[in-house]
Amino acid sequence: MNGPRTNTDEHGQLHTTEMMRNIALLGSTGSIGRNTLEVIARNKDKFRLISLAAGENLELVTEQIRDFSPEIVSVKHKKDADIIKEQFPRLEVYYGPVGLLEAISHKTVDTMVSAIDGTTALEATFESIKKGQRICLANKETLVAAGELINRELQESEAELIPIDSEQSAIFQAIGQTSKSFIKRIILTASGGPFFKNTGNGADPFAGVAVKEALAHPTWSMGTKITIDSATLMNKALEVIEAFHLFQLKKEQIDVVIHPQSIIHSMVEFVDSSIIAQLSMPDMRLPILYSLSFPDRVPFNGKPFNFAELQKLEFFAVDSQIFTSIRMAYDALKEGKNAGAVLNAANEVAVEYFLNEKISFKDIFKVVEHIFYHEHFYPVNSLADIDETIESTKNKTIAYLKTYNNERK
Repeated sequence: MNGPRTNTDEHGQLHTTEMMRNIALLGSTGSIGRNTLEVIARNKDKFRLISLAAGENLELVTEQIRDFSPEIVSVKHKKDADIIKEQFPRLEVYYGPVGLLEAISHKTVDTMVSAIDGTTALEATFESIKKGQRICLANKETLVAAGELINRELQESEAELIPIDSEQSAIFQAIGQTSKSFIKRIILTASGGPFFKNTGNGADPFAGVAVKEALAHPTWSMGTKITIDSATLMNKALEVIEAFHLFQLKKEQIDVVIHPQSIIHSMVEFVDSSIIAQLSMPDMRLPILYSLSFPDRVPFNGKPFNFAELQKLEFFAVDSQIFTSIRMAYDALKEGKNAGAVLNAANEVAVEYFLNEKISFKDIFKVVEHIFYHEHFYPVNSLADIDETIESTKNKTIAYLKTYNNERK
């Protein structure tokens, strides 16, 4: 592998003996993907883009090819691949699921950035683990759907899994080299989205919420699906499950608190009651940079943090009776097996229906609850089991939505 080799000096500090990472970026046109490319552009002496994979934004992909000169490109559809190949004859161009595997399989790739929404990159993630690569994970659905299976694979591999999510990165940094036995709990912070204060507005706190309102996140600029998940707190629910697998803790050791300023990205409380928090201005380039450079820290010229100008840091409890997504996350951990995959798949369908204005905002909760609490869960022993769960759950959710919408008419 061409990435950094880590060593420990006489003071017990980790450092690297070399620092060029050769990167396969999956999801180059999304928010995380664009920020990753900016990090690469600022650190050309440390990071090199070997391959990129994207969806349907052909114009942006073409621009990225010109700016970064990757050796391999993959897109979603063959027709777009043909257009790119015509424009860049010397470029290796692929499409579809096979294209994702080709993107990570170049002989020089040692680092894969997983920034594709949903579970599309699951197979590529498993292949990356087999190749012993560093996986910089921005895709929480990967561990939600396949956490047990991925941890099993990681035990048999030299691969590294480094989180990009700001909350998981904060916990990863706060834990450092501390033994897991010294951790009392981790505290995931949630921005709360635009509606966390709606819980006192009577019997229906989400009455009349429009798509435009749900997409108006007060802190972060993200893709549409994750922005809706933030508004329902499903994003945080999925992070609870992700953290369970990522840090291999008990579900009772994972807490959630709403922190609308998004300055404290998460905290770790140790057995002696000391709490270590990671703070920074809200900027996804920071956890991306850390995931690529770990265990080193690379200078970053972001907005400086000024404590004197910081007026307040607020914290609120989560109302899990209103935001039932959080309750379902802990129930999924209690159930184990394929429960995380079911929860995630049902939510994906419900959010898509809401974005297309086929159901209301509050219907997202109702639909996902119905599917989740009427499911019989079974063990996950292979990627095929996960794929089957996802397909089956999505089909059940779509079928239920047809009945649900007919009953409302």
